Amino acid sequence: MFTYIYVESKVGGMFTNSNHREIIDKYSKEGWRFVAAIPKSNGGYGQITSHDLVFEKCENS
Repeated sequence: MFTYIYVESKVGGMFTNSNHREIIDKYSKEGWRFVAAIPKSNGGYGQITSHDLVFEKCENS
């Protein structure tokens, strides 16, 4: 069986930096496997402003 978590990641723009790489590195060191990035919210003009990063971990039953 797998356990999943969803972590919000901000999309970089003109005045901000993306943080997805740091988040993926952090969770992979804790044993989580990165699965997907799902667009979470839209800014003006349909611009994506954040994603849910999906991680999974196998739970021994």
